[in-house]
Amino acid sequence: MRIIVFFDLPVTTLEGRRNYTAFRKFLVRSGFVMMQESVYCKLALNAVAATTIMEHVRRNSPQDGLIQMLMVTEKQYANIEYIIGENNHETIDSSDRLVVL
Repeated sequence: MRIIVFFDLPVTTLEGRRNYTAFRKFLVRSGFVMMQESVYCKLALNAVAATTIMEHVRRNSPQDGLIQMLMVTEKQYANIEYIIGENNHETIDSSDRLVVL
């Protein structure tokens, strides 16, 4: 399973910029990898672990702005179509159960 977090947080005030920075740093410390600006994803072992991760993100979200989460299977994630740009090889996008690095 993959958890994808999309967020659009206000940065017009000093407090807004602090909230944005704190939330982004929280995601990175929690193991999320940036897919593109304001879109982060994390690999979860199963649906139970994914639900726990999503609850952790909910508890650490700022009050203002827009934050959305999406849970997808590895097979769905592997079917992402890149129209412009290239795949970031930092993330594993294979549906194989065993990946040798």
